[in-house]
Amino acid sequence: MPSTLFQFANISKTYGNVRALDDLTLSVPEGAIGLLGPNGSGKTTMIRTLLGLIPVDCGTGEVLGLDFSRRQLDIRREAGFAPEDECLFPHVQGVEFVAYAGELVGMSSSDALQRSHEVLDYVGLGEARYRKVESYSSGMKQRLKLASAIVHDPKLLILDEPTNGMDPAGRVEVLELAHDLTHNKGMNLIFSSHILPDVEAVCDYVVVLDHGKLLAQGALHELKQLHDQMFDVRLKSNSPGFIERLATMGCNAQPNGELLRIRIPADASPQLLWEAAAAERAQIRHLRPQRSTLEEVFLNAVERP
Repeated sequence: MPSTLFQFANISKTYGNVRALDDLTLSVPEGAIGLLGPNGSGKTTMIRTLLGLIPVDCGTGEVLGLDFSRRQLDIRREAGFAPEDECLFPHVQGVEFVAYAGELVGMSSSDALQRSHEVLDYVGLGEARYRKVESYSSGMKQRLKLASAIVHDPKLLILDEPTNGMDPAGRVEVLELAHDLTHNKGMNLIFSSHILPDVEAVCDYVVVLDHGKLLAQGALHELKQLHDQMFDVRLKSNSPGFIERLATMGCNAQPNGELLRIRIPADASPQLLWEAAAAERAQIRHLRPQRSTLEEVFLNAVERP
């Protein structure tokens, strides 16, 4: 079984009359974690709490086995954080900015500079390392923040809205880097985003918050449950006869892009799809049970009474 990445027990945090975290209790395993929720759900407050950046009103919790109310500096040495907000210093070279981030967590100047060069190459900014950060594009700035967050090879990387406002090409670059870090280099990841396809592309486990409360959590493949008697089918070529025959067999077939989304009768076997295709001389090239999308998981959690 995976170890626990972080856990909260009855955590509450208020800002005036706003209850940002509301008696929140959860335990999350190591791995690539997607943090989901609408604006004002408590995602950013949770991240700040994990890093020990803000005190909570009540409750206890641990990150990487460390108490976040007493071991804040130790946690921040083991974690890397790329915030959503602009946090770059003007008139500073990219390599200097990343090296400074390394020194902040205790690296020597020489080690931090050497490591800065390495991570800038890794995120694709090697040729821009000596440019001033204010000359970077939005996508380059996001990758620079990522480089500064991993310069000390942390056990936990936290990315807060890392693709917000990026063009499609830059978004793909950041997602590929995040995926590589967690799935190939073994770094734990908390990926907070409102862009559901980005979370689905990177994460294996999700936590859904709203108004400071836990609405849902679990492995993505488990939350995306199979829909009984629903199948996605792709044929080699269009076959109106196939759809008509399915209708006579009590099935409902609706186009869904290149696929047909087919509901078969409750007491039927998927074998009838093959039988209908054979009868109409249609070739099935793809057939799989339909699963919920992450969007459906999110909306069902948020709309649940």
